[in-house]
Amino acid sequence: MLDAGVHFGHLARKWNPKMAPYIFDQKNGIHIIDLHKSIVKIDEAANVLKQLARSGRKILFVATKKQAKDIVAEKAASVNMPYVTERWPGGMLTNFPTIRKAVKKMNTIDKMIEDGTFDTLAKRERLQITRQRAKLEKNLGSIKDLSRLPSALFVVDVQKEMNAVKEANRLNIPVIAMVDTCCDPTPIDYVIPANDDAAKSIAYIMDAVCGAIKEGLDERKLEKEKEAPEQNEAAASGKKLRSRKGNKPAEAADAKPAEEVKAEPAAEAVAEPASETPAAETVPAAEEAKAE
Repeated sequence: MLDAGVHFGHLARKWNPKMAPYIFDQKNGIHIIDLHKSIVKIDEAANVLKQLARSGRKILFVATKKQAKDIVAEKAASVNMPYVTERWPGGMLTNFPTIRKAVKKMNTIDKMIEDGTFDTLAKRERLQITRQRAKLEKNLGSIKDLSRLPSALFVVDVQKEMNAVKEANRLNIPVIAMVDTCCDPTPIDYVIPANDDAAKSIAYIMDAVCGAIKEGLDERKLEKEKEAPEQNEAAASGKKLRSRKGNKPAEAADAKPAEEVKAEPAAEAVAEPASETPAAETVPAAEEAKAE
């Protein structure tokens, strides 16, 4: 953390008194951030993000400053999370359905290109649509997979992204942010006191955060793999029970004719001796009559 410069705060004359609990000392007119508290806050934020990722929720990363945008875009894309690095579109959270319409418009243009209808348009129309598509891709291309409001916001530089923080507070979306000594930590739910101007400091915090998110995603994947065999076994046992229930009536139906077949020879066997006994009795009676 010392090598990354996480401990360097802002100028002492530009500090915010609400950041006093996180300031260790002042040197050469610059505040020094207490790294012991920074480590605790990083672990706290990492646990929250890990649980969100494990439950399958999305975290939106916001960083539009020059030294942060490329780092945040790369790290967020590595864990398949949405991010905003160009410009925060006003009302992105509070007016989310309108943003989704713009994303759908971009998808419609993509379908036109795939179907071939784009080639049938006039040259001027194609040029206009291409420019519109490029503009939408630049501003909203990174959030095209965000089908609903994010479960949390991760912000770099609270002062620059104040509009995003205000919208998240309005919708009760938790905000996790890197907060420098010149910023107000009041609207932030999970404060990470750190230097938000140095690229190395931003990369260090992003590595810790994205590492926790990756762990949560891996645990979710393992849980799904464990549940899949159990579900298959339950489905197989259900099929066996159904097949057994289906075979029982057929066996009972086949058993009835077999009993009837067995009963018929028994009846004939009983009837035959009854017919023989009268014949045996009549012959001696006729012989007795002749002798007399």
